[in-house]
Amino acid sequence: MPSSGNSHKVRLLFRKLGIEYRHVAAEYGSGVTTRPEFLRKNPHGRVPLVEWDDGRILSESNAILFHFGDGTKFTPSDPFLRSKMLEWMFWEQNSHEASVAVRAAILNYAHREAERRTEVLDPLFDAGQRNLARMNAQLETTPFLVGDDITLADICLYPYTATAESRGGFDLSEMQAVITWLARVEADPGHVALEWLPERSQNGPGSG
Repeated sequence: MPSSGNSHKVRLLFRKLGIEYRHVAAEYGSGVTTRPEFLRKNPHGRVPLVEWDDGRILSESNAILFHFGDGTKFTPSDPFLRSKMLEWMFWEQNSHEASVAVRAAILNYAHREAERRTEVLDPLFDAGQRNLARMNAQLETTPFLVGDDITLADICLYPYTATAESRGGFDLSEMQAVITWLARVEADPGHVALEWLPERSQNGPGSG
């Protein structure tokens, strides 16, 4: 899904690792994820989803990150630091995405217009600001979320944080450590923006 932060993080890692693949766009309204052939691959009807030539399938963005990033420079060799990386990745899906990404989705996708109500948006804003502040507190002590080096945790949390202001209406003006961290992640070799798609792209069913 080209506009999804969850999909962006996978494209980002694949680009950094030089992994070649065929990208299939499944944006809202395309109907890709509701087709029977897709639901057989992922009954939840969600992307990102990776399909190998031999038929193996892996869904959930952070599981995909860990599969391809394990054993690379993006996964710490120290067991404790690796677990801290996973801690941030679990937190991203449970807390960060549930506030920051959900508010952005409501504000940007037409099919969620009915949710654009104060009683929905305000609690999401408050929760998102708290979650962004938690990141800021950590990043005031370390350059990256797990220490001195970029890990999957940073790749995982980058997409929805990078668009928190522009798409979600959050306020990062008091979070200089997060702003500096965003620039630091973007400076890492192989970085691509949300809008970037690989040349081998298509619309429709298939692997991706």
